[in-house]
Amino acid sequence: MMPLFLPTARQTNWLLIVGFLSVGEALYIRYMAIENVTVELACQAGLQLSRTWLCTAFRWSIIFYNHEVFGSLALAAALLNLLRPSIVLMALALAAAGFGLVLHNAGLAALAAGVLILSLARPAPAQG
Repeated sequence: MMPLFLPTARQTNWLLIVGFLSVGEALYIRYMAIENVTVELACQAGLQLSRTWLCTAFRWSIIFYNHEVFGSLALAAALLNLLRPSIVLMALALAAAGFGLVLHNAGLAALAAGVLILSLARPAPAQG
């Protein structure tokens, strides 16, 4: 019987860091740019503030939200991780799912989180 795909303690720590940083950055963008009326109006009006990274992040997050990029990326990476478990795919799916859950792509991002949990029951890839 093959062992299950289970990240080591070091890999788990890195996954925790990736998860917390992605959710933290998504919360920052959501509450400091998207839901902050002053910043939103300044970015849309083209004022001096519009040349900052916050306005760039605001614009890109709105574009990604409209096209459901966060949830789609999270689901694609989680499904690939389900087929062929990898710590890199797991980190990518975790980061995209964190952004998707916070930035209102919750349907696909939650499905991706479920697939990530399911991928922990898969056999580990063969060594060598």
